[in-house]
Amino acid sequence: MVQVLLVALVVVVLAGALYTAAAARVVKQFERGVVLRLGRLRNDVRGPGFTMVLPGVERLRKVNMQIVTMPVPAQDGITRDNVTVRVDAVIYFKVVDAASAVIEVEDYRFAVSQMAQTSLRSIIGKSDLDDLLSNREKLNQGLELMIDSPAVGWGVQIDRVEIKDVSLPETMKRSMARQAEADRERRARVINADAELQASKKLSQAAAEMSSQPAALQLRLLQTVVAVAAEKNSTLVLPFPVELLRFLERAQQPAPQQQPAQQPTAEPPAAAQPPAEAPSAEAVPAPVPPAPSSTPGQPAPVAPASATPATAARPRPPRIAGTKPLARH
Repeated sequence: MVQVLLVALVVVVLAGALYTAAAARVVKQFERGVVLRLGRLRNDVRGPGFTMVLPGVERLRKVNMQIVTMPVPAQDGITRDNVTVRVDAVIYFKVVDAASAVIEVEDYRFAVSQMAQTSLRSIIGKSDLDDLLSNREKLNQGLELMIDSPAVGWGVQIDRVEIKDVSLPETMKRSMARQAEADRERRARVINADAELQASKKLSQAAAEMSSQPAALQLRLLQTVVAVAAEKNSTLVLPFPVELLRFLERAQQPAPQQQPAQQPTAEPPAAAQPPAEAPSAEAVPAPVPPAPSSTPGQPAPVAPASATPATAARPRPPRIAGTKPLARH
């Protein structure tokens, strides 16, 4: 009889040990336990530590309450200014309501990942390329609000969203590089022109000071020679004053001749009047009165001395009596 009791006691102890092993659960510090009894949610969420459930009746689901870092796959999109880009991001979130994360959504991790991808494509289409490259803080805040709105109902809190990289086509990269180079060249030219303007003002002031003291220019010339000679060069460059060149140029020019003063009442000299044009050689000779008839064998009459200068200067051939002079055309 005693043996039977001992065997029964051992069986009870073993059954209790098996039941305890089947019902015992350990919840870690960063986890929370959601209990479902016969498929129905229990109101109490089990905290960290040792807890018991009814085997076969209750089911315990552990939910991680730590912050989850999830990379968002790169998404291809077209910006508002029609530029094709490829953007990837990273999202930080955590579960704040373990019961809602188990009941409201099947897999909250997958749901958050899909929502992040959709929101990222949407934010790409609403933004310009310059905003994606330089104004990321504003885009991160907008992306966080877009993901956090549906995630609140799942018991998930979006902690932070960051855009990691923006990939551009090679042609766009080259165009942006040329634009940046042109902008830097423009700024360099502006700075150089500003420096020239300031230097010209200072040089004009220095020239004004040196002009008052001629010895200052010689001292400046000696300082330049000393500065050049300090480099231990075999060739010494001496500046040549520009004023000396101008002096030599004026010395080579002939002195202007002084003209006598003219009387106010005297008439201008005859040499100042333009010369009269000489009569053209092709001019038609003046008509000559017909000579009296003469007998053959007599010499032709001589032209009078009152003929025109052109006719008197050129001798004419003898004319036969009874003929008329030929007109020149």
